[in-house]
Amino acid sequence: RVPEGRGTRAVAANVDQVMVVTAILDPLPIPQLLDRLLVVAEANEISAALVINKVDLAAPDQLAARFRQAGYAVHSTSVRTGQGMADFAAALAGRISVVTGPSGSGKSSLLNWLQPGLRLRTAEISAKIRRGRNTTVSAVMLPLDGGGYLVDTPGFSEVGLWGIEPRELASCFPEFRGLLDECRFPDCRHRSEPGCAVLAAVARGEVRTDRYESYRALLEELETAPAHWE
Repeated sequence: RVPEGRGTRAVAANVDQVMVVTAILDPLPIPQLLDRLLVVAEANEISAALVINKVDLAAPDQLAARFRQAGYAVHSTSVRTGQGMADFAAALAGRISVVTGPSGSGKSSLLNWLQPGLRLRTAEISAKIRRGRNTTVSAVMLPLDGGGYLVDTPGFSEVGLWGIEPRELASCFPEFRGLLDECRFPDCRHRSEPGCAVLAAVARGEVRTDRYESYRALLEELETAPAHWE
């Protein structure tokens, strides 16, 4: 656990891919939280993709563009209309997949659609705070009729970056990777260093400013974190 007393929890092991699920509305997506989840997957060298759920409520185009430009596959899904569900199911077939994301994103509804008979609990969004109520309380591995397994994880509102070193963070952003060897200094942290290829790519619009700002926020968090975990 960390010095403040907040516990850490391993979610799953020996998985092929991570599917990060967010609702497009009800509750609103938090792109920085999605970035954090994707960074954790990248740090563990696990393939990751984004699932934008509840697209019957609003168009996912802007959010999808943010992550497609970063190099991620994006699935737009709706349990109500069936939109995108066949493609999502095909992406899971024969794989061991973790399905994760913030509370209220509709993970349990997605899994109930994919595997009829599961009857996983679902809940309405809290009208007061527009936040999902957590219905999955522990990680569960579920076999799929079409082959493969799903690991359904509890929803959450915070995700730690345990085990990631500040110097490793840039390589956890796929759109940065091809630029890192072009920086003038091998220990470049991509903040204000002269000859930084990442900063140049941001200036040219090749790397999105919002993704770069997310990197900066996570870097500051890692650099100011306690040196040792208890």
